[in-house]
Amino acid sequence: MDVVFRRADLAQRPVGAIVVGILKGERKPTGAAAAVDRASGGAITELLSRRDFEGKSADVAVLYPRRIKARRLIVVGLGPRAELTPHRARLAAAAGVRRARELRAGTVATVALGAGRGRLDPVAAAQATAEGAVLGPWRFTAYRSKPGTPALRRVEIVESDGAKAAVLAAAVERGTRWAEGVVLARDLAWMPGDDLTPERLAERAKEVARGAEARIEVLDVPAMERLGMNCILGVGRGSVHPPRFVVLERGPRPRAGRVPPTVVVVGKGVTFDSGGISLKPREKMHEMKYDMSGAAAVLGLFAALPGADLPCRVVGLIPTAENMPGGRALKPGDVLRAMDGTSIEITNTDAEGRLLLADALVYAKRYEGATVLDLATLTGAICIALGTAAAGLFTSDDRLAGELIAAGETAGERLWRMPLWEEYERDLESDTADVVNAAASRDGGACNAAKFLQRFPAGMRWAHIDMAGTGWAERDQPHERKGPTGFGVRLLLEWLTRHAAG
Repeated sequence: MDVVFRRADLAQRPVGAIVVGILKGERKPTGAAAAVDRASGGAITELLSRRDFEGKSADVAVLYPRRIKARRLIVVGLGPRAELTPHRARLAAAAGVRRARELRAGTVATVALGAGRGRLDPVAAAQATAEGAVLGPWRFTAYRSKPGTPALRRVEIVESDGAKAAVLAAAVERGTRWAEGVVLARDLAWMPGDDLTPERLAERAKEVARGAEARIEVLDVPAMERLGMNCILGVGRGSVHPPRFVVLERGPRPRAGRVPPTVVVVGKGVTFDSGGISLKPREKMHEMKYDMSGAAAVLGLFAALPGADLPCRVVGLIPTAENMPGGRALKPGDVLRAMDGTSIEITNTDAEGRLLLADALVYAKRYEGATVLDLATLTGAICIALGTAAAGLFTSDDRLAGELIAAGETAGERLWRMPLWEEYERDLESDTADVVNAAASRDGGACNAAKFLQRFPAGMRWAHIDMAGTGWAERDQPHERKGPTGFGVRLLLEWLTRHAAG
């Protein structure tokens, strides 16, 4: 599906469906909706007068007026004006365009939703509308013999004012690119573990690197052995599919002693998590193919980087392994030595993600002065704490926390800051090694896991995002269907854009 900007009159577009937005409580349409209403002989006014449509956020009504060139008129709710945000515009666009696909509209035209009477910044509204237009109608059909309703061919985001055309066109292109990065992350997380092994994830990373004009290095088992990445190797040794470590890099290289500002993003890449010897229960184990959603977010980020004006170097690190039981599998009571020499007693083989991240975070220290972010579907405990409404954010850097939370609000990917108190360190004490990988008690599990990680990037500006609750949607929403969400891609892009501007 193509999403394009077009300088045109929305009411005159000969498309399968027109999508317009209405604020909650409006009795008369305004802006682009008013123009379409006049052209349609008052179809929207009649809808509102009957009070069948209130304009609640992401509500949808379908009309079939005869006086316009479009075959359908889809009206979507923007919610109350006082509560309108770019994310509400994103949801409205997603709901409207999804409905157009369900109706087999083929082509759709809309405007930057919320930019008129809604008073959103037109550029932000245009970008959010483009994102919603991609995310709403997306479906994963790779394994279906009957893929269902065909995809839309084209979505046009139109503007009749020539003075706004250039900036809105750029915003539409950016929103489309960002959303396509999310779609890539969703597609990867949907893939079954037998088709997306660590080796194949590394091959997909090479494809992304080529498209993003990024440099890539893939470390195999001998290369990781030479570096002492015993945590990654330990997690992967129970599987017939050996682990890999992927390094992506885009942006200026260090030159003549000058090191460019650097951001390192680490994504947990467990392509299937059985729990290992500490085997998970049967219920929902099939969903554990999405335990590489952090890695998927890193690849989605890199796929969206072309065209972004970022003066910094962006590095992606993906430790990837399959966590399986077997004769060579890691056992409770075993001791691993991380890349920096830290000895780790294994008390739970299902606490494997933090082991992958430990080696990756040590590797990240070679990028001196970098800001390091890691994303991982790490703990069930964060789901108990926050549900699916937000991902857990752990950092001792107040400024970095504020930056990421603000970026998440704009991106519609909310973060909630969690503590890294010293008390959690005591729960990780080991009688055998420097530290255990999992505390004996389940209490404070997400905080314990984050405290375990904190020791490895010591001295660096670091934040950990536990996205176990937000990486998988339990029910449909306008912009994401039940299943893998692609969480983190838009958050990272929004933060990087602000980081570069600052």
